[in-house]
Amino acid sequence: MKYPKEYLEEIKTRLKVSNVISKVVALKKRGKEYVGLSPFKNEKTPSFTVNDEKEFYHCFATSEHGNIFDFIMKTQNLKFGEAVKYLANIAGMQPYMFTKKDEEREKKWKEYLSIYSKYVDFYHGELLKNEKHSNARDYLKNRSLGKDEVKKFKIGFIEKNPSLFDKLRQEFSEKILLESGLFYFDEKKNVYVERFRGRLIFPINNISGQPIALGGRIIENLDYLAKYINSPETAFFKKGSNLYNLDLARKLSNKLDHIFLVEGYMDVVGLSRNGIENVVANLGTSLTDKQILILNQFFDDIIICFDGDESGYKAALRAAENSIIELKPEKQISFLFLPNKEDPDSFINKNGKNYFLDFSKRSKLPIHQFIFNHYKKQTKNNPSSMAIFEKKLRFIASTIKDNFIKKYVLEYFLEKIAELTPHSYQNKNKFFVRKKTKSLDATKKIFNESQAITSVELKEFSLLYLLFNNLSLFQANIHLVENIKVFSKINKQIFNSILNKLKVDEQISIKDLNLDKQLLDKINKFAPIKHILKIKPNNDNQAIELLDDISKDLFNHDLELRIQELESRFSKDMSETTFNELKELKNERKTN
Repeated sequence: MKYPKEYLEEIKTRLKVSNVISKVVALKKRGKEYVGLSPFKNEKTPSFTVNDEKEFYHCFATSEHGNIFDFIMKTQNLKFGEAVKYLANIAGMQPYMFTKKDEEREKKWKEYLSIYSKYVDFYHGELLKNEKHSNARDYLKNRSLGKDEVKKFKIGFIEKNPSLFDKLRQEFSEKILLESGLFYFDEKKNVYVERFRGRLIFPINNISGQPIALGGRIIENLDYLAKYINSPETAFFKKGSNLYNLDLARKLSNKLDHIFLVEGYMDVVGLSRNGIENVVANLGTSLTDKQILILNQFFDDIIICFDGDESGYKAALRAAENSIIELKPEKQISFLFLPNKEDPDSFINKNGKNYFLDFSKRSKLPIHQFIFNHYKKQTKNNPSSMAIFEKKLRFIASTIKDNFIKKYVLEYFLEKIAELTPHSYQNKNKFFVRKKTKSLDATKKIFNESQAITSVELKEFSLLYLLFNNLSLFQANIHLVENIKVFSKINKQIFNSILNKLKVDEQISIKDLNLDKQLLDKINKFAPIKHILKIKPNNDNQAIELLDDISKDLFNHDLELRIQELESRFSKDMSETTFNELKELKNERKTN
């Protein structure tokens, strides 16, 4: 039984080719591609290439060539169905459950794609060639858009009284035409109506560049009509799982590490016309964590830039609360707020590409700072309001999946709240004494600098910092420490030195460790858990709990490294012993 194409496309959307292959092959960036030693032949000079833009790998030594499914099948000796299950698991997707309806569903999928393809091609051609549509072309011209943009994004125009339904009905059933969402039945007039009549249409493509939905914009200012409408959700199109222009923008991920996320189709087209092509738009709904997850597969820095008005701000806040769940140490999510009544399209047309990019660098606000600043504005200086304020921020931080980012964000929130909260009251004539904390700018600088440090190094810094500040505690509980594995060379040396000192039955201090001052300063600066320890430095239970969290994270990192090593070995020897070892480790991963 064949897997539905949209299921396979979903896997490809979530997984970058280089990320999958790098688990088996050590890859190095070279121009637009990645190179490494062939997994199919022993060699000393790299002949194996990976291209994320074209979604394939090629081995010049053996002529092996294909996509991620081919790679997994060949390196792990799996059948296609097994490879799909393997990759679906990595992508965080449920295994596909085949039913008797699958064949019918596959047929509908092909018809669905064909309908959209014919529909888009027809009305795109109408906009380019039909002289009756000069009003639509004039509208685009007034928005500084010409034929190049129309062709690139395959923009079309549908007149007020179209008749394409009758033509398509000669090839497709009325049922599938209605299910496509392009048409609906008007019971009063007893006719089939085109949903996007009188509008410019913007094809929404899947990751392979096939149209699966539409966005439509009116060209006249009519108060009784919505300015923008989108295709309704269908069996083959979910708004929260797709992004406009992702099929084109993702191809730039080999050159750029950041992506702009905007609200509207015209914003995407306008930025592209001005030379900013790494841009996508959400589809008229609140930004979802799934959309963030998709973008994180291709880009490290997501810059959310909505309209500079009240509705744009509210949309940004919803986006922040929905997307912070996917915040990771190696990923960034920021918000860029434009001047009032400006949108990305109008702003870049007025100021140009360079000014827009400079403005972005100067003005973007990290997600945790934006959330704090927003709720701070809503909070009054009284105990009840402050309690609600803290409770809200604690809840938002608790939704973050990554434990270290969760702790960092929570402690950032608590420190900023501490700046607003009185700690002691001397008398009626004295001010409240406030806790001294680092400035916002300093905190921001440290956070940004920490992005250059790997996630495992950050975990190791936290481990070392924890030990520095609790030497006597862990000397008395050496069994909690001695089996922890550290990976970075310098951090490993420091850890072993501490461990040796802890095993000596005498009181020790951090001075006894004879650590390099620069190394010590670096650890003290970047350890994500330092804020927690500063708040309750003498809480032994808390320190042990933190150690447990860190040791689990480092163990899981070690587990992943061992799995990768075995996968690489298995791709070469295909032995039953290696397979069983690999299977055992993967089972262990599931239980952790």
